[in-house]
Amino acid sequence: MQPTLVILAAGMASRYGSLKQIQSFGPSGETIMEYSIFDAMRAGFGKVVFIIRKEFENEFREIFGKKLEGKIKVEYVFQDLRSFLNGVEIPADRTKPWGTAHAVLCAKNAVNEPFAVINADDFYGRDAFEKAYTFLTAQVSEKKHAIIGYDLLKTLSEHGTVNRGVCEVDANGNLVSIAERLNISLQDGQIVCDDNQTPRTLPLDSSVSMNFWCFHPSIFSISQKMFDEFVRDHAQNPKAEFFIPIVADDFTKSGKGVIPVIPTTSQWFGVTYKEDAPSVQASLDALVEAGEYPQNLWKAENVNS
Repeated sequence: MQPTLVILAAGMASRYGSLKQIQSFGPSGETIMEYSIFDAMRAGFGKVVFIIRKEFENEFREIFGKKLEGKIKVEYVFQDLRSFLNGVEIPADRTKPWGTAHAVLCAKNAVNEPFAVINADDFYGRDAFEKAYTFLTAQVSEKKHAIIGYDLLKTLSEHGTVNRGVCEVDANGNLVSIAERLNISLQDGQIVCDDNQTPRTLPLDSSVSMNFWCFHPSIFSISQKMFDEFVRDHAQNPKAEFFIPIVADDFTKSGKGVIPVIPTTSQWFGVTYKEDAPSVQASLDALVEAGEYPQNLWKAENVNS
């Protein structure tokens, strides 16, 4: 069974200031997520599921529906504040989404096979998708999910600080925990976290989560049960969010199974700030020039090449 690619595209870009998920960066107008879809397709994925807000549906269908028609199965899932609340009342003025784990839960009825989860606005690289495909077709189980780990040094921005989930990995290469560190930057050859936590500096080879997860579909039942409890406890908190690492942390610490951290050689890049956009475009141009990607991703002769 071919795995599915689930793309988180329901969040608005507060620091970036626009809907960066559908901004063009490639030489033929491709968005960043189109490179992820292309890499997933040539790795062997059979379907893509976009998790979006209902109000974005027309834009997504216009941009991606036409390009992907006949190339890969496509489904659209809507993250709605009231999905999976099971009767729990929330403040009428709440507009903030419930977070990434809730977004994934909203795809429950669209995904029945092993699947990967990624952000819409991050470039992950071909190697990452090939490793995810291998895991999802040969190793995943109800007791074994995975995360693709990136070198922290390769995920920093020249235009401001970033927040990253720093992975603690045991001797067997399995995830122990993810610690959210804030205001990370490179200063005088050291990676510094200006967040009043310890340690203040991190090793240059630290592994971080860029929200590229590999799951068995059994994760949905686990997430739904946890979200039921989360909403009961946090329904009145307007800033409460249910993140994927919350589910992962419970999965490992409760003894349900393990989550290997799979290292990738891929260079991550993304658009945290508007000032990142030119460097992202330059990076994509360089990859196209090197022959890693074609000038136009969706010409018939380029698909499945």
